[in-house]
Amino acid sequence: MPIPMEYQHASEDFMRFLADARDEAGLGTMNQSFTMVDGVLRTFRRRLSPLDAIRFAGVLPPVLRAMFVAAWEPEAAPLPFADRAEMTREVQGLRQHHNFAPEGAIADVATALRRHLDQ
Repeated sequence: MPIPMEYQHASEDFMRFLADARDEAGLGTMNQSFTMVDGVLRTFRRRLSPLDAIRFAGVLPPVLRAMFVAAWEPEAAPLPFADRAEMTREVQGLRQHHNFAPEGAIADVATALRRHLDQ
């Protein structure tokens, strides 16, 4: 069986996603985009049951899937969903001295993600 295309082009697809998220958020670098995306994924993951987290991970492209489950503690009780402002502060708290996630980070990442899940 040949290597599936999603794995053959995983790095390139991931970099295109980061560029899209960067542009959507008005950030200046891919590093800033990476930290923002990581913060959004972690913030969302903390609110899902292990079963829901695995289901969500299953629809993500390979590198985003790996990011989503990295450093995960599935035995931790899920947090309740909070209002957007509180969850945005959580996103911005990841590596806060190197985090440039804007107020719209959650929506920006979600918009970019939707575009890349449809491909």
